[in-house]
Amino acid sequence: MLSSLSTNYAASSWKIDKEKEPLSINVATFQRQLRKLKFSQLIEATNGFSAASLIGSGGFGEVFKATLKDGSSVAIKKLIRLSSQGDREFMAEMETLGKIKHKNLVPLLGYCKVGEERLLVYEFMEYGSLEEMLHGKTRMPDRRILTWEERKKIARGAAKGLCFLHHNCIPHIIHRDMKSSNVLLDNEMDARVSDFGMARLISALDTHLSVSTLAGTPGYVPPEYYQSFRCTAKGDVYSFGVVLLELLTGKRPTDKEDFGDTNLVGWVKMKVREGKSMEVIDQELLSVKVKEMVRYLEITMQCVEDFASKRPNMLQVVAMLRELMPGSSSSNSG
Repeated sequence: MLSSLSTNYAASSWKIDKEKEPLSINVATFQRQLRKLKFSQLIEATNGFSAASLIGSGGFGEVFKATLKDGSSVAIKKLIRLSSQGDREFMAEMETLGKIKHKNLVPLLGYCKVGEERLLVYEFMEYGSLEEMLHGKTRMPDRRILTWEERKKIARGAAKGLCFLHHNCIPHIIHRDMKSSNVLLDNEMDARVSDFGMARLISALDTHLSVSTLAGTPGYVPPEYYQSFRCTAKGDVYSFGVVLLELLTGKRPTDKEDFGDTNLVGWVKMKVREGKSMEVIDQELLSVKVKEMVRYLEITMQCVEDFASKRPNMLQVVAMLRELMPGSSSSNSG
């Protein structure tokens, strides 16, 4: 990923001296360490947004790791260039996102607006994304394999985060792009859902983006989106079901080699129809708690039902996953 971004690009886009205009910085929450953050400090903390500090890039922009003067680590998301007409909308969305606090969501710590640039500052998540943990560095001998207990804990944490967005936020927040790269893992290996509110923010700011860029990622998109392009909570449930399948199978949502013309959901449905459910389980998990895994697969299959009306809502998903785990914290993080 880094190779595509030359260091020259970083250097040429970030001439520090070009920022002569007064800085307008707004911090969404009153976290002490961020109150006085200036754009120049963000530039310094990322070494001019250098390729070396880049840790990810997605549909909404690039993400850089930065260490602030007080030693705390943050992730800075530099949003794709947007029309500057949406300033009021941007502020309003930021204020809203800054108020959303839940232990299974990645907290937005602050934001910064300078000229055309929009930067969001998040708490840095120690173990990176679930996607990286499950699918990245596959050939590295020291790759950390997630245990079944850890996978259940991650599934349950991510479910709670998404459930909070759907059922506790007013107005309710539909994620629109739920996927394993948007499930981050903190230093306790607890799941935190990230990038919620992004799709809404971008569509509020930029009317020129095509609908398809805001309707999810291949392999996670529910069947009904191809007809209507209308994002719904039940659409999120489907995408979350795909994440649950990734945890169970260890496979990516789309992979020509594994699934040919279909995808992870199609492949698993076919195996279940053929009565070969056990063949979908990640070999790394061996045969621990087989009955529990079968139940987990049943829950997952409800989430990825073709018809939205047949899918459970996230409150129901959380309740079903809880039944897998007697005792609210019977997970071992080790």
